Amino acid sequence: MSDVADDRVYYVISDLHIGGDEQLEEVEFREELLEFLQRLEETDENAELVINGDAFGLWEFTTVDGIEKFDTLEEAYPTLFEQFRRTGANVQITLLPGNHDHELAAYDEYVERFGAYNVDLVQDESISRRVGTQAIHFEHGHQQDPNNRIEDWGNPHATPLGYFYNTLITSRAGQLSDRGRYNWLRDVQTVTPTERMPIWLFSKYFYREMNPLLRYSLVPFLLLFNVSAVLAVLAALDLTGVWSMPVAQASAFLGQFGWTGTAIWFLFAINVAVTGLLLLIGIPLYFLRRDVRKTINRFGVFETALTVDTEAPYEEAAREVFDDRPETAVFCYGHTHRPSVREIDGGLLVNTGTWLKRLHRRDGIIGLLPPVFYPSYQLTAVRIASESEGVSVEYQTIRKPSPAAEELTLTERLLTIGRGPDFAVPDRHVVETEAEE
Repeated sequence: MSDVADDRVYYVISDLHIGGDEQLEEVEFREELLEFLQRLEETDENAELVINGDAFGLWEFTTVDGIEKFDTLEEAYPTLFEQFRRTGANVQITLLPGNHDHELAAYDEYVERFGAYNVDLVQDESISRRVGTQAIHFEHGHQQDPNNRIEDWGNPHATPLGYFYNTLITSRAGQLSDRGRYNWLRDVQTVTPTERMPIWLFSKYFYREMNPLLRYSLVPFLLLFNVSAVLAVLAALDLTGVWSMPVAQASAFLGQFGWTGTAIWFLFAINVAVTGLLLLIGIPLYFLRRDVRKTINRFGVFETALTVDTEAPYEEAAREVFDDRPETAVFCYGHTHRPSVREIDGGLLVNTGTWLKRLHRRDGIIGLLPPVFYPSYQLTAVRIASESEGVSVEYQTIRKPSPAAEELTLTERLLTIGRGPDFAVPDRHVVETEAEE
């Protein structure tokens, strides 16, 4: 355990993912990060800033290797590195590697290069810090994720599954993003879990890339699909002579409005015809798909889901740490990009979230319109300190305006009225000291 003073206050951030090929180079929270570091530069507290992994997107650099990536970062972000130097002269800055910047643990030259900017790079998987009479365990969290676990820590050639996803997909997205109607493809690194990427791509194609005339011609059909499905069933009942009353009444009602009613009836007729055809095809395909899935499950072809549990592995890891080192009050990690606090066996399991944009899926209320991925920022720094009642954990929010107005089309904004994300951060928590229990 570190022997720093017991009264030290810790500020923790993680998952900045700074850097990458072409469009990934842009840091949308640059000003907010600089202001946060400037505040620490001027603080009178006995403080330490812990950057708990994935500060940099080294996996997303595909044209340079090894320590050359530091040269690229230094050239791209001179203001940020100079601010590191000034902040680090006042408070200790400790940098831990994550999975995206695991290479920081693989080349000793990084320690010297970051040291020149008053950043203490620790090349270990985790560290511990004393807070009052208790302790904090810090780790990025990817070692609890089988898709991103580094089996041979410090090996520069370590390539877990997540490495290939980011070098082949995320970095390529950064190279192609500016070719779209809007520079949206670079946001692929903010899509979590990654299994949502196909539906996210389809959503952005529909709302951003599709020819506007084609999109607006499809919208009425997609919006009316649920209604049309009911009408298709009623039309079938009418054609077979089982029940003709609903169709007759609807025809009589719309007939009162002249050509307007005729146009509406014509629109419904087209929707009903198309929907009926889709239902005829879709019903047998549904049963076929279900039977194929049952067969695959019997053979156990896909026994392991790609979606990684974002809670259970970390709860288990925290319990092990709390059991092995009873003085530990807080298990602090990042990686999953979800700020949260959970009480585990008398301690706290704390996730620091991310400074990247977050995308919140909002499914359509009606029809078959693709879901909308509502963007937001939830920039947070976690403050951990020893106080009279025990060890306190408190989230400090760094304000940044929502990008929804600029990044969502009019259709997306209309579909998400009143359905925006909850921007609340976890409440303040305290772990009481043993003497007070």
